[in-house]
Amino acid sequence: MADFNRVRAGRLYRYSPVAIDRLNPPHNVNDGDIVRVVNLPGCPKANTMGHAHVQHLDGTFGGLVCTNSLTKYIGGK
Repeated sequence: MADFNRVRAGRLYRYSPVAIDRLNPPHNVNDGDIVRVVNLPGCPKANTMGHAHVQHLDGTFGGLVCTNSLTKYIGGK
């Protein structure tokens, strides 16, 4: 069984795509973007099958990404 990062809804992460997200890019997220993990109504919660839904800081939907593509964002640049 593969090990996946655990993420928490509402927290900020920097997106740095791993192989699966490079082969099948999310809807609207680019390498280096700061995103917020969200749990969407009617969708699997974050960490299910090693994936999570993300949104941009302005609230626009980013897509479904592998949790291994997310690293905790501390702040600053």
